[in-house]
Amino acid sequence: MGTRMLRGLAVSILALGLLAGCEGAFEGDYRPRATGPEGEIMVVMDSTHWGADLGDAVRQHIGPYVETLPTPERTFDLQQVNLTSDRMFDIVQRHKNVVFVAPLDDDTPVANFLRSRLSDDVLQAALDGTPVVVPRNDLWRRSQRVYYMTAANSEQLAQAIEERGPDIRDTFHEVTLDRMEREMFEKERQFALEDTLMQHHGFAVNVQHDYQIATDTTTEDRGFVWLRRVLTDTRRELFVHYVDGMAPSDITPEWIYATRDSLTEKYMRGNVAGFVRTDYRRPLNTEETEFLDRYAYVTRGLWHFVRRVDGGERLQGMAGGGPFVNYTFYDQETDRVYMINGSVFAPEYGKRSFLRQMEVMARTFRTGAEAQSEETLASSE
Repeated sequence: MGTRMLRGLAVSILALGLLAGCEGAFEGDYRPRATGPEGEIMVVMDSTHWGADLGDAVRQHIGPYVETLPTPERTFDLQQVNLTSDRMFDIVQRHKNVVFVAPLDDDTPVANFLRSRLSDDVLQAALDGTPVVVPRNDLWRRSQRVYYMTAANSEQLAQAIEERGPDIRDTFHEVTLDRMEREMFEKERQFALEDTLMQHHGFAVNVQHDYQIATDTTTEDRGFVWLRRVLTDTRRELFVHYVDGMAPSDITPEWIYATRDSLTEKYMRGNVAGFVRTDYRRPLNTEETEFLDRYAYVTRGLWHFVRRVDGGERLQGMAGGGPFVNYTFYDQETDRVYMINGSVFAPEYGKRSFLRQMEVMARTFRTGAEAQSEETLASSE
């Protein structure tokens, strides 16, 4: 690393000593927000490693391909850079998502940078065989997530990436959704429509300005609300279905699949007698998770249009389809099972970003009691 570069890093390190203990934005932080595309991670790694095992580990465990999208898209786009100049370091400091990766037996700018940032005790632990993974929040700018990753050698570092990569990927996903939520709803929300949902159904989600209600129906013990954002070349849709008095133990992946297909066949119909159905020919993934402090199932897969033929006995595929994400959970206070389903139709575009928008919208779900609690807390501050 050149003398000018070292001086620049030393100044940055000294200035950041005041910020290093704070793992999050703090009141009075007027630094600019981090920049760069959502869904991108800047990987600061020497190019010789990027084309070898370390790069493969990053691609496989931090930015793997998403199986439940119709065409290949990585979980995150990975942009590899090296610390070759002050200008490049300035670019890195501005980026939203950053990972520094280098083994300590290297004499490269990235390895030298990590040695300058980590304490002697941490470096010695790495040299003794304990890989180091250090998260830093809002390090140089607000709304920024940075990871330092190092180990004694490339083999140990690749193993650390394999073990910790999924957690790192999940963290980047969460902070990406948080940033997207702020951008999606900072203006032109349909507060009146949200109030209507709360009054009629006892729940609400944040609604952007160009969504419309396609279906809103209730019976004695259940309800269904379908919100749509239809543009000339894309369509985003979110429905919320709930059942009162259903035992949470009755929620199973099989129940989720059958219920979703029943609802989409009944309500989400297309032209010439077609309707939406889960595409079981492609990967379908259901996992247990925590959703808004509730035990839940999250299902990711693909939908497609079908129609019934041979007197309704057989399903025939039709043109049109896309990805969906589905959250199903039990809310104890209301004694309800909720299903929140977001789906995307965007044949000319990548689907990953649109599907994340549906995740963001689902995460704004709140019951009447939760909304009241938030209002009470806000008024007391």
